[in-house]
Amino acid sequence: MSRVFARARLGLVAVLAFAGGLVFAAGFNLTPFGYAQQGQKAPSAAVQSGSPNVITNNPFPAIAKRVTPAVVYIETERTAQRRLRRPNGQDIPPGMEQFFRQFEPPQQGPSMASGSGFIVSPDGYILTNNHVVADADVVNVTLLDKRTFKAKVVGRDPSTDVAVIKIDGTNLPTVPLGDDAQEQVGDWVLAIGNPLSLQFTVTAGIISAKGRSSAEFAQLYGSQYAIVDYIQTDAAINPGNSGGPLVNTQGEVIGINSAIASTTGLYAGYGFAIPISLAKRVMNDLIKYGHVNRALLGVSIQPVGPNDAKVAGLKDIHGAKVGGFTTDASSPAEQAGIQEGDIITAINGKPVDTDADLQRMILNYEPGQTVDVTVMRYGQQKTLKVKLGKVPSNEQVASNGDSSGESGAAPASTKKLGITVQAITPQMAREDSIPPEDRGVVVTDVDTQGTGYHNGIGQGLIITKVLGPGPQKVVRTPADLDQALQRLHSGDVISLLVYLPQQARTVVLNVPIGQ
Repeated sequence: MSRVFARARLGLVAVLAFAGGLVFAAGFNLTPFGYAQQGQKAPSAAVQSGSPNVITNNPFPAIAKRVTPAVVYIETERTAQRRLRRPNGQDIPPGMEQFFRQFEPPQQGPSMASGSGFIVSPDGYILTNNHVVADADVVNVTLLDKRTFKAKVVGRDPSTDVAVIKIDGTNLPTVPLGDDAQEQVGDWVLAIGNPLSLQFTVTAGIISAKGRSSAEFAQLYGSQYAIVDYIQTDAAINPGNSGGPLVNTQGEVIGINSAIASTTGLYAGYGFAIPISLAKRVMNDLIKYGHVNRALLGVSIQPVGPNDAKVAGLKDIHGAKVGGFTTDASSPAEQAGIQEGDIITAINGKPVDTDADLQRMILNYEPGQTVDVTVMRYGQQKTLKVKLGKVPSNEQVASNGDSSGESGAAPASTKKLGITVQAITPQMAREDSIPPEDRGVVVTDVDTQGTGYHNGIGQGLIITKVLGPGPQKVVRTPADLDQALQRLHSGDVISLLVYLPQQARTVVLNVPIGQ
């Protein structure tokens, strides 16, 4: 790891602090205790006259009794040896594994983990999280009545964190699937699962938000095709709860409990569940095809902020900002003329309010269909026809090529943004696996009083392109960036394409010009 990027870690963590607090809620024996609780939608409780605040109409016991038999406790075992790498992080050459394995510490036996799931068909199909069963060699399922089954993984989708497993049985208890679109913020919900092996625990809370979607969540999935559209609840979700149902007051599943926001790895008041409408689509494809047959627009998206709206010419703040394009598959959006920094405001005339809205809309189309995508670009509205592609069923890691070249120039200060930048050297590129197309200028220092600091620029970020205003310009040296800034004045807003080395993805930042 180069010293520049090593120093940059602290700055990057500050920019993405919330991301660091997001953890999956599966039980991987990382904590000494398990915990779970989640909110549900209860009808207004009747208060007995003469006895203030005494609830006489509590639906929770009946719901728990009805749903819990269909909830399962999942135990997994992973016996495969971990993938070896050289000390510098590079892959081991074929045929050299045994040589390098002698330097590895001995393994201490199989890795055990636990989680939750719920039965959706009488013949034994079970919904759970991908991260509960990923890479498992053995999957065991225990029902409330103590029956134990060996389960087969039917299919799993890392991009949505949904998996389907199957046990052999007949007339098994099931739970009905509801419609999360009908649920509202403030509705009561129940969470049922197995927090830290405390099997079949029932907890309650409310829906505290819907449509939670951001790049920070997507990091958990490790997938550029990730669909992130969480239901947020104030009910406790903890290790072991992953894969369990979030249930409304009609006893219907409206979500799959999946993650928590916490700086400690324990419940801190914020839990997240995958909407059942998304999970059902994935489940049906996994059962039918063994993989998800999902349409691909081919963009990475970001929420729209005030500066973004100003640059795009939007009257209010809405839409989804294009931060980049897919790297291991041709991008239909890019081929159709969509550009980084565009704000997508409608699909086939239907307004896009948030990035989560865009994900849900594209999910309703099939690969090969053509959609009208409306974008705002520097005050101009454009409608482009995009023929949707198909998400690869087996994702490949984008290759990181190596290139030689001149050593980078010395760090240069850019006062208009309050940052200091330096060109990427071949050594930096090799040590930090930076793709050739993203070898721009790395931010080595940030003035806390500058506009860059207050608009998302931190140490370690790599500026690769100036998107506007004016003609786009690829940035490879500090002089390239300085030339683009010369034509701008205080109060103008510059659009920058930025590469995040730790996440191996690009984002668009709109930054006002300082004095």
